Amino acid sequence: MFRLIRNAATTAVLAAILCAGAGSGAALAQDRRVPVSSTELKLSYAPIVQRVQPAVVNVYAAKVVQNRNPLLDDPLFRRFFGVPGQQPEQMQRSLGSGVMVDPSGLVVTNNHVIEGADQVKVSLADKREFEAEMVLKDSRSDLAVLRIKAEKERFPALEFADSDALEVGDVVLAIGNPFAVGQTVTHGIVSAVARTQVGITDYQFFIQTDAAINPGNSGGALVDLSGRLVGINTAIFSRSGGSQGIGFAIPANMAKVVVASVKSGGSTVKRPWLGARLQAVTPEIADGLGLKRPSGALIASVTPTSPAARAGLKSSDLIIAIDGQQVEDANAFDYRFATKPIGGSARLGIVRGGKELALNVVLEAAPDTPHEELVIEASSPFQGAKVSNLSPALADSLRLNPSSEGVVIVEIVNGSPAHRLGFQRGDLVLSVNDAKIAKSRDLERVAGQQTRRWSITIMRAGQQLSVELRG
Repeated sequence: MFRLIRNAATTAVLAAILCAGAGSGAALAQDRRVPVSSTELKLSYAPIVQRVQPAVVNVYAAKVVQNRNPLLDDPLFRRFFGVPGQQPEQMQRSLGSGVMVDPSGLVVTNNHVIEGADQVKVSLADKREFEAEMVLKDSRSDLAVLRIKAEKERFPALEFADSDALEVGDVVLAIGNPFAVGQTVTHGIVSAVARTQVGITDYQFFIQTDAAINPGNSGGALVDLSGRLVGINTAIFSRSGGSQGIGFAIPANMAKVVVASVKSGGSTVKRPWLGARLQAVTPEIADGLGLKRPSGALIASVTPTSPAARAGLKSSDLIIAIDGQQVEDANAFDYRFATKPIGGSARLGIVRGGKELALNVVLEAAPDTPHEELVIEASSPFQGAKVSNLSPALADSLRLNPSSEGVVIVEIVNGSPAHRLGFQRGDLVLSVNDAKIAKSRDLERVAGQQTRRWSITIMRAGQQLSVELRG
């Protein structure tokens, strides 16, 4: 079971110096020795921790929620007892970690740590507390950027490392605030890189580590032995809720993209748009293509006039590399492509008809044509859903087929009829009561009809679903 983590850690640990040899058992035994000087006994990660620790913060998020009685949704109850006026409110609080990445007070954390928060505070290692404002939230990467409200203050910040340079076996330190016990440091190694089958965020490309991280470490720092930021701790695999030696961090190269968007004045993250739908290479597909093993990203379709189309990519092309880096699967390509800066081009290595080719694709953002957003307020199955006309940029952000058209659900109010009926962000509404839904105003008009029968067809994750509702 994967668990998003919500606290951080800081505990100094002694380093062991291991000498590896390629000899017999006797030779290996000779490599084991007792420290011969007081200097060797004092080997420690403490200098790194002392340099890094001040840049790791605790993030406190709070939001006001109403304690709504479920009986209020019962029409019979409402008819006989009326509707109470103001419902009691309660403050929900969550705790996570964050990393300062700019002396001006920019803090990177996980989006799930501050999601829905009305108020955010940041606590520094020296116990000072500051109010913080949310500058950018990026649900696709599960990253968010905060800005500490402190004029003329200069803060300690961590330098980004090149996370692509990490190798399995590299020693790393995890710093955060696990279980709200206070800032804690743990150490371990990189257990794996480029984990793409985790299913936590849209961009599945994680650093796996056995450094102990627990609930509360979310948003905290994963650093190398040079004290540079290599990842943002995000999730753990756990059956108990505690650390079992399998933790996941978002690579620093993805965090760089999000921070760069903030520094350029953007309120959203602009990423390159390919304009092609990719699919995984199964063993059966690999056999049909004559591959020795299933790897690469297979192009299922190409949107006309998109960067992919202009580069000459075609359906059934197999992408095997981008700028010389091997592409193991579609998730790996998505990450590598998304971390490229807009402007210039990327060189794709592809296999077409058994022959290897190289094509250049322009790195540009998806066109964000005008798309009217509105919230359905009429009493209907869609009440509480925010819907929008699709644009290429919106389709890309929702990971829909690039050629999709129509009206999509972009947000749903918790507890609303649309939420209770199971509608989801990214659902494409095709028809309602036999009326085709081409624009958001079409759905608003149909939802306002007085009827007790609802025949609804949507597209979800590439599958067409139909449902009949009465009531």
